[in-house]
Amino acid sequence: MGKTRELSKDTRDKIVDLHKAGMGYRTIGKQLGEKATTVGAIIRKWKKFKMTVNLPRTGAPCKISPRGVSMILRKVRDQPRTTREDLVNDLKRAGTTVSTVTISNTLHRHGLKSCSARKVPLLKPAHVQARLKFAKDHLDDPEEAWEKVMWSDETKIEVFGINSTRRVWRKKKDEYNPKNTIPTVKHGGGNIMLWGCFSAKGTGRLHRIEGRMDGAMYREILGNNLLPSVRALKMGRSWVFQHDNDPKHTARATKEWLRKKHFKVLEWPSQSPDLNPIENLWRELKLRVAQRQPQNLKDLENTCMEEWAKIPAAVCANLVKNYRKRLTSVIVNKGFCTKY
Repeated sequence: MGKTRELSKDTRDKIVDLHKAGMGYRTIGKQLGEKATTVGAIIRKWKKFKMTVNLPRTGAPCKISPRGVSMILRKVRDQPRTTREDLVNDLKRAGTTVSTVTISNTLHRHGLKSCSARKVPLLKPAHVQARLKFAKDHLDDPEEAWEKVMWSDETKIEVFGINSTRRVWRKKKDEYNPKNTIPTVKHGGGNIMLWGCFSAKGTGRLHRIEGRMDGAMYREILGNNLLPSVRALKMGRSWVFQHDNDPKHTARATKEWLRKKHFKVLEWPSQSPDLNPIENLWRELKLRVAQRQPQNLKDLENTCMEEWAKIPAAVCANLVKNYRKRLTSVIVNKGFCTKY
């Protein structure tokens, strides 16, 4: 795996002379004791540049041979969690000693950089197949069909939740200057649970969940907030309700309640938050709330209600307008999680 020896100029000239005399690569290699691939490389270089000497280099030659580079690229492609130290040891066993910096530089030159692994829901084979089926079944649905969907979900918001700005400009010894720090408290300083809904026409009602929500509480929340939201957004009679497969949502009593109310429910694949555009709206809400810096739970609730109502209808419409892209991403990714 180490760097091979470099042939002298005399040997290279001999190779070219024998080639001119009509000898093949293998014959030349056997006569001079060199590999046919080496002979071929020298002759191709001579044909291209009309010389056998090495061209001037722009910098120091790479310590890792092309074969070694291929090996480490293959390793990180097959095992993305491989560390630089692992790659250093692999090359060392193959006869090449390099530093972790050299490994980093080599990977960077090939467009690879070390990144934090994204956290995604655990997908079992059944989940993957269900997501793929959902995407294919609805890929050709018109945009107007998604405008009729009332999207819903629950989320948790902490008093000291998102801090959107985590980088600061400072001098080396000013790391503990209050201006350069982010205050934190245990467990986020307390949190509240919220249920909300929205459609392409704007945000619906936002409801704070008090205590532990069970099926009965969930049905009560829907009874008090779902239809008023539909009416306020003027969605008409052909609207469709979306919620995920949380046990409270799929309980027999909840399904029966929805049936008696004559609500049409969108069949939903489990473990698919990336298919629900309300997740993007929750992110928008949390960023807006963080900028207001609420100091207690009551303040947090009031701030959430105010900021939820302020989210422009255009933001909601854009999320729904681009829904086909989500379905396409699921198909391209063969049912696995997407960037959404």
